[in-house]
Amino acid sequence: MSRVRNVLGSVLALAGAAAVVWSPFRAWYDGRLGRDYRIDELFSADGVTDDKAQLFGSLFLPFLFVAMVTLVGVVVRSRLLLAFAGIVAMGFAVLWMVRVGQAEGSLSVDADGNGLDVGAGSAFVGGAMILLAALIMSGRPRRAAPAPAAPASTVPTLDGPDPHAPDSFDAFDDRSSSSPPPAASPPPPMPPVDGPPPEQQDGPPPAWHKPPPSSGSGSGG
Repeated sequence: MSRVRNVLGSVLALAGAAAVVWSPFRAWYDGRLGRDYRIDELFSADGVTDDKAQLFGSLFLPFLFVAMVTLVGVVVRSRLLLAFAGIVAMGFAVLWMVRVGQAEGSLSVDADGNGLDVGAGSAFVGGAMILLAALIMSGRPRRAAPAPAAPASTVPTLDGPDPHAPDSFDAFDDRSSSSPPPAASPPPPMPPVDGPPPEQQDGPPPAWHKPPPSSGSGSGG
């Protein structure tokens, strides 16, 4: 829906800008073209005179500015620029009517082409079209702000270990792997055996260790 509104608003704004920028080349009052009116006469105390103006010193200049602002507003889809352009176009058309009415004494419209003509009407209607386009357009879509990240909770729960807390077992394993292994402790001393220790004998074994004489050797003697 927003795309359709932007397309309709853009078409309406471009049509209004074309009518506004073309209006100075058409008759405004009593057959006089809009480009013949000097722009500084709209702000002077003397009002509108019969002096002809240069092209870029006439009503063409503000309406050219309106057309350029309208084009930029359509490209960037800015409703504010379109509204500004429409108000400027309608404002200059109304100001011209006021100054001409002061110079002529009154404004008139008749079927013979005297009085107000299509040029002034084109400027006013074109400005109204640009202003209406600003109301129709939906403008540029706004980007949604990213949701703030939830702060990490450091309070342990009964459901399990805190996923954000450091693993104590891993930390212990890291410390044990990086530190040297402890030195082996000496074996405990053996308990003493009851009785005196056996004496070491350097000589031959005692006589009771000799084997008894065989019976065969005794009978033969």
